[in-house]
Amino acid sequence: GEICWAGMHSWRDMLDVLEGVGMPETLGFQADLAHTYLYMLGCNAPEHALVNSDCTTEEFYAAYKQMTDKLRPWTIDFHVAQNDGEIHGAGSHDKTGKHCPADDPNGKLDIVKCSGYWLEDASSRCIEHICWDGCMFPNETLENPATWNTILKTMIAVRDAHGWN
Repeated sequence: GEICWAGMHSWRDMLDVLEGVGMPETLGFQADLAHTYLYMLGCNAPEHALVNSDCTTEEFYAAYKQMTDKLRPWTIDFHVAQNDGEIHGAGSHDKTGKHCPADDPNGKLDIVKCSGYWLEDASSRCIEHICWDGCMFPNETLENPATWNTILKTMIAVRDAHGWN
């Protein structure tokens, strides 16, 4: 699900690869909340954008459902994350998202709600665990115990909302 890796520039491109290979027992999708948000915006493939950055809540969740309905059956790994909508790309590097703390006031995602779209029927896809993906923080953020308490609180909220044990 890394929007900047190996030509996986959009949800549609990723789905084309997965369906083209046609081996769900061998090849799967890693859904990362921060990166798949950028899939919806069409950051590296504008022709596949499902919404723009100023969409309404209703438009956002209709598009989110469309994307997750297509990619969820292939999802074998899930990363809980937050994205503030900032995009980074340097030189010829494809654009990628900027993870931000779970409680960032500029965060664009309702983490718990969005997680539910990916975790639907998770046990049927052999997903055994979920993880937090936010390692791109400055050291001072990572060394602050409050950062980890907030992440743990968020992960517990995801678990409690979606029956994850």
